[in-house]
Amino acid sequence: MKRFFLLLGCGGMLLSGAELEGVHSVYLLPMSKGLDQYLANRLTNEHLFQVVTDPKRADAIFTDRIGESFEERLTDLLPSPEPVSKPTPPPPPSDETADQPRAHVLPTETVNKLSNPATSGGFGRGKGTVFLVDPKTHEVLWSAYQPSKNSSNTEMDRTASDIVSRLKHALKPK
Repeated sequence: MKRFFLLLGCGGMLLSGAELEGVHSVYLLPMSKGLDQYLANRLTNEHLFQVVTDPKRADAIFTDRIGESFEERLTDLLPSPEPVSKPTPPPPPSDETADQPRAHVLPTETVNKLSNPATSGGFGRGKGTVFLVDPKTHEVLWSAYQPSKNSSNTEMDRTASDIVSRLKHALKPK
């Protein structure tokens, strides 16, 4: 039974490697300590992926956090096409309502809602984990835990270099 689960796990790793090989262009979401800038530099210098500035052109998205806030951000960046429908005209006023005085109606819902600051703020971000996510299926294709010791330029560049090295290793054919 243990061999079956081991074989199943290895098959899953090969499948995720195949999905990872289909990635050619990536979009980087803003990350803590500016890691996205260092990653973009390393990814382009190593010719690993093409870094794009339009998320619609990306095969995958790099982020340092996943969850509800990431899903909201992804929906904002890549809205799903909604079917176009004709607006229905309002019904003509009836004679009964025309004779009654109009009550003053207060709006119960505001138009400009602010997003939840807990889900969109910088607090609670992952500390050192980077994810590569398929924007169509919302599946994590690859991830790595590579925390930086501090936020100096040299340390952030070293962290980005380590992440790209691990990604290159994951892309190597076996």
